[in-house]
Amino acid sequence: MGQPVTVLEKPSSIPGVVRFETNRPLTGMGHEIYRSADDVLADRPADLVARTLFEVAGVESVHVNGNVITVAFTGKPEGLKERLEELFTYYREGVEVVMPEGFGD
Repeated sequence: MGQPVTVLEKPSSIPGVVRFETNRPLTGMGHEIYRSADDVLADRPADLVARTLFEVAGVESVHVNGNVITVAFTGKPEGLKERLEELFTYYREGVEVVMPEGFGD
């Protein structure tokens, strides 16, 4: 995927919870709930989101449904939005794009 993923951060009425909305669905019709990094067992898009967010100190749980990501945390959710925006961007400035052998012949 070379197109950027747009992420909007939405406040929650519940203290310690923040919601993010993306312009891409990350799950099908089902919900994915992760109560710790140990719950991340695969490499699906929702799993990658959870794994990335659990790397941030204070993240307690991650819930992904379609294009909505809900994060419970202690402290401040600083840098979460940026992590989500960069997660699915493979073509970044300074990164060489590898072309398959024989491409364009």
